[in-house]
Amino acid sequence: MLFRVIITPDDIRRVSVESLPETVDELVNILRQELGLQGDFILQFEDPEFQNELCNLSNMSDLPQGRATLKVIQKGAVVTASGNQISDSSIDTDLPHTPASHTQKWPDPFPVPTFSSSTELQLKQGNDAYSKNGSLLNITREMKSDILDKLAEAIYAIKAYPNNNEYNAVAKALVEKHPCLKEPGPTACGWSGWNFSLKFKMGNFRQKLRISGCAELSVNCRETSDSGDKTRVTKKARKSEVNFLPNLPTGKSFDSLEVDRCALENEMKKKKVAWKQVDALMDNTFSLRRKEVISEVPLVKDVKKRWPALFTQRQVAAEFRRIMAKDLGKAFFDGLDEYVPTFLQLYRERCSGDGALKCLVESLDADVSLCL
Repeated sequence: MLFRVIITPDDIRRVSVESLPETVDELVNILRQELGLQGDFILQFEDPEFQNELCNLSNMSDLPQGRATLKVIQKGAVVTASGNQISDSSIDTDLPHTPASHTQKWPDPFPVPTFSSSTELQLKQGNDAYSKNGSLLNITREMKSDILDKLAEAIYAIKAYPNNNEYNAVAKALVEKHPCLKEPGPTACGWSGWNFSLKFKMGNFRQKLRISGCAELSVNCRETSDSGDKTRVTKKARKSEVNFLPNLPTGKSFDSLEVDRCALENEMKKKKVAWKQVDALMDNTFSLRRKEVISEVPLVKDVKKRWPALFTQRQVAAEFRRIMAKDLGKAFFDGLDEYVPTFLQLYRERCSGDGALKCLVESLDADVSLCL
């Protein structure tokens, strides 16, 4: 089924679901995973029986067939006259909003975010001047700070610890979109300085979040031992891990997630397991599970006892997607394809004494589409 999901007036997305969920809660979990939504929310739908006026969705049978328009309403939010939602529990702070977990793999090309109105106006004027006479923009300290802040937020939404190539991709995308930001002088690329600045900004950005209690970053702090030496008690997130140690979902606590874990454990004891419910519970308890694995380093037998669903084939692939934001099967076969030429060369060298293998290699050589 096809859904048109209204998150805010400026953020309207299209989501395709292969099979319609049985309950509204299951649909909420699917949208939370597909769209990276956080916190508790309710769904409204355009009801054709009332001239497409919005109504709260309480039963999946109320939805029209084939396609439907949904609107996400955050619980505890105030809807303004313009349709924007403002949380009534928001706190005025200089810390940016950060996601509980990262929901996508590194994009190519990197999408440069929109900056403040004054910065965007200066960039437009600078780009126009660059296109006319090649002049570069004189960047003020305030403007550079705004650009780096927005870029840091955009980077962290995808990955907490980007590598050098990913920093290069961000700097390159910035200069390609706004050529007036190129560095003066005979530099090879025109954006190496932005790469350098981004690394420092991300370090400061992570430090702010670490102080505020971000679990993904706090786990990498060096703790002082009894001897006075600073040691790291847990390993640092690897570069390829998108969701190393996500924060708890908004509105959730360790106690409420433990209730979900117990429900998950009981469901796995049934003869006929409700796999859709298991999938939803595994998604909900991901942050709790990662905290146990990373911080407590339990034995495999203890993990299997507390998280039996994690050792099923479908959840191995699902957990890989949660941690890496990649499809396990596709990643495996893509990696395997890189070794196909080596395998075929090895088979050719050893097929002389094996009639079956020789016949197979000859058939591959005869197939023009498989020629290397």
